[in-house]
Order: sequence, then C-alpha cells, then structure tokens
Amino acid sequence: MNTTEKYSKFALCREMMDTPGIIEKFELKDAEQVMAAIKSAGKVFLTGEGSSRIFPAKNAIYTSLMAGYDVAIATDGGRQGAEYDLNGYVVFGASNSGSTKEVITLFDRLGKVGINERFGLTARVNTKLSEMAKQTFVLSCGWEQAVAATKSVAEQGLFYQELFAQLQGRSLKSKFPALAAAISDALTIEIEPEITKKIANAGTIYFAGRNDGVAEELTLKTNEITRKKSDYLEGTYAVHGIEEVMASDDVVVLINPFKAELAKIKETLVDGVGLSVVAVSDEDTIFPTIKVADVGELQNYVYLAAGWNILVEVGVNLGINLDKAERARKVGNEY
Repeated sequence: MNTTEKYSKFALCREMMDTPGIIEKFELKDAEQVMAAIKSAGKVFLTGEGSSRIFPAKNAIYTSLMAGYDVAIATDGGRQGAEYDLNGYVVFGASNSGSTKEVITLFDRLGKVGINERFGLTARVNTKLSEMAKQTFVLSCGWEQAVAATKSVAEQGLFYQELFAQLQGRSLKSKFPALAAAISDALTIEIEPEITKKIANAGTIYFAGRNDGVAEELTLKTNEITRKKSDYLEGTYAVHGIEEVMASDDVVVLINPFKAELAKIKETLVDGVGLSVVAVSDEDTIFPTIKVADVGELQNYVYLAAGWNILVEVGVNLGINLDKAERARKVGNEY
C-alpha cells in the first residue's frame, strides 16, 4: 500500500495511513480518576464489541501479563459480561459510536446493581455511553468513514496499554515515535505479488497467532475488507486437528509465529494439506515472510499494520470497494 490514487481514493487506506501520526502524538490525559479506581479495585473488566474489544482488550491483557503488572484484567462482550458478577471491578466499555447496544445494556444493568466504577472510550462526544459512565474518554482519531475500523483500533489499544503502564509508575510515550515509524513502514512495505495472489485466490484465509488480539482482529478485518471467509487459529491450534478440513487452496498467515512450531506447521499444513503458509514476523522464517521492525513491547501494533497492508492489497487485487461492505454496518448493533 502507498499514497498513490490507487489506494488513497479509499477512506480505509487514508485512515490506515493516519495511524502513525495518531500514535506519535498520543497522550493519556485526565486519567487520574480511573487510575485511582483501578488502584483501589485491583481488577478491571474491558468490554466492547468486535474491533473495539478484540485487539485493544486482548493486547492489554497480553502486554500486562508479559510485563508482570499487578492488576487483573479480564474481557468479554457485553452480553456475556452481563452474566458475570462484576462487583468490585472497574468496568471499561469501548464503543466508537457510543451507542453499541450490548455495551449500553451492560452499563444500564451495572448501574442498577450499584456497580458505579464504569468508564467509557468513544470516538464521539455527547453519546448515550457518556451519560452512563462516570467518565468517558474521546479518541483523538475522530469518526472513521470506512466500515472497517482501523486507526481507532490502534488508538484504543494504545490508550489501554499506556493506562496500565502508568498505573505501574511508567510511561511508554518515549517509544511512540519509533512505533509510529515502524507502523508506517509496515503499512507501505511491498507485498510480493505472488503472496497477494495466493491469498486473493484462497478458499479460506486463516490467521494463526497468540491470543493477543492481532490475528483475531485481522480475521475480522478479512471479512470486512476482502469479503472472503476467514478463521482465527489461536496459539498452536493450527497443528491440533484443523488440518482435517483444510484444503490445498487455503492460506495460513502466521502472526509472530512460535519458532518451535514452524517445522511442525510445515509438516502438517504445507506437506500434509498442500496449502500455502505466509508469516509476518520481525525475523526471517522458513516460510515466505513479511518482515517488520522490532519495537519491543509495542510490537503488536506493527504486526496489525502489516496485516492491514496485506488485506488492502488483496482487496484491491479483487476489485473490491474497500469502504462499503455489502451487508456489514458501521455500527453493528445500535442501541
């Protein structure tokens, strides 16, 4: 992907390309109240639907566990969250529109049972969610025009990650310029035409990777951007039976693959099924690899951007209007 008219005519691509600037300038502001609440509670429940939850919440859990933070973070959608006893939790609801039905319904229920530490994260002001939350934070990226959310996903993720870092007495801000540059490179790196062709012609596109939100979010973006069938294979699921129903025209995209599993994946999927495997990694692998920069604990945003780049190339190759899905809505289930 680049800035030529071939890509820039789509709001989706322009919004993706906005992401480095948003990341570089990001600041966590006015968060004293929510940080005090989390310090007191010691546990947080992050909710939302689709892209507002998958990457932001799971990346927060993954990076916090990796860093050994002393806060318990859990996540699920609003409907499932309504079945939980969330007494004693700080609850964060992310909804770009501020009117996602599942989030609003959960917040309404929590208010009725006296769970008052409710906070919102939106891309709009004066929303239904802001009426129901103790405090609502508004993203700097603004409202996106494309159906598929992109720059908002990255900013939501960074909001949570910086929030939990500051709770530990540190900040990631000094690392944002390097992250922005790495994201820009990942968005514009040339994808080999043969890789694009294989993915565009795939029966099913599988994304395999850690339960950190990246591969799962790209699975959702595959549906919205390429209109092709996709599936998320968590962890090492790719070599634990799914090969029984895979076909030779399928493609598996490995995100930050476990080195110890590469040979087994080749044996099981390439040699056994006959399908194609592509990797996105900060180092070369035994498979065709889209190699990106290593930025340490902020690496997941770079993998996400590289995945966006792949999907845009596939969508353009298939002649799809990247901004307008046939059935998917910008606000999935509006209150």
